[in-house]
Amino acid sequence: MKSPVLTIVVPCYNEQEVLPETILQLSSFLGEMVKEELVSEKSKILFVDDGSKDHTWQIIYKSSLKNEMIRGLKLSRNVGHQNALIAGLMTARKASDCVISIDADLQDDIHTIREFLIKFQEGYDIVYGVRRRRDTDTFFKRNSAQGFYNLMKKMGVDLIYNHADFRLMSKRALDELSRYEEVNLFLRGIIPLLGLRSTTIYYDRKQRLAGETKYPLKKMLAFSFEGITSFSITPIRLVLVIGFMSFCISFLFGAYFLGLKFFGHTEMGWTSLITSIWLIGGLQLIAIGLIGEYIGKIYSETKRRPKFMIDIDTFNMPIPRHIINDGGNENELFNPDFGKISETN
Repeated sequence: MKSPVLTIVVPCYNEQEVLPETILQLSSFLGEMVKEELVSEKSKILFVDDGSKDHTWQIIYKSSLKNEMIRGLKLSRNVGHQNALIAGLMTARKASDCVISIDADLQDDIHTIREFLIKFQEGYDIVYGVRRRRDTDTFFKRNSAQGFYNLMKKMGVDLIYNHADFRLMSKRALDELSRYEEVNLFLRGIIPLLGLRSTTIYYDRKQRLAGETKYPLKKMLAFSFEGITSFSITPIRLVLVIGFMSFCISFLFGAYFLGLKFFGHTEMGWTSLITSIWLIGGLQLIAIGLIGEYIGKIYSETKRRPKFMIDIDTFNMPIPRHIINDGGNENELFNPDFGKISETN
């Protein structure tokens, strides 16, 4: 069987501390797989710079001048991890037989990629990398993650338990993914919807090599809320149920107080009245806010704005041979026009 052309897509945002080691490990490992004829010599590693504010792009670009396996994709601004990931996947799609996505911190075990490729050659279109355990997580993160997966399952969203964005996708799977044009992307929920033949590979997650996590609590909560509202209308139905229950309780209390009036046992008081007003008012504000969130998503979808814009692309515009042989030069390295494209996606 002919060795497949593999592209490893690595989204990056302010990863200058860890990136040199990531480039070294991934390029060495890809070179080993080429020698083993597990993948084609045309295979690449595509680093996607998601509008970083540090020297992430300079590191990617300089590495691409020295190593033919390294390619870079610079987005014009920060668009978020999921959009940066889809930018890399769609850029690599036409030139690859399969694509593997992995985070820049290399907490995911790169040696699992061999098992991914074996499953791909067996005919699987999607191979999910699933964490075997969560020993490296804090107590809060471990339990909140499990709660999120359980909540999504109860809402009818099909997620792969303990799977993030470490996966292999065939060209066929990427072609099908390209047909999903919604602006509010939640890849962990979309990819299982493809319905293609898939399997899972279990691995042990490692500690971050360097730098700080790009998913603090605030971003984790926002990401979870994005997933819930993008894939389920259960929250809206829950508001309807709460409203119906509130109406029923109010009706019963109304009947009760009407009975007290007929029997002459009514008492005047502000506590129950104010408490009821605050309760109902709070529920109404929550309901309006939740409905507004869904309306906002509809508003974003109807505008059909591009999810990302590519500023510099060295994947589809190969670096001239004389630059590679010379190891690059400062004028070429920081030339803002080299590799620029005007295409939006």
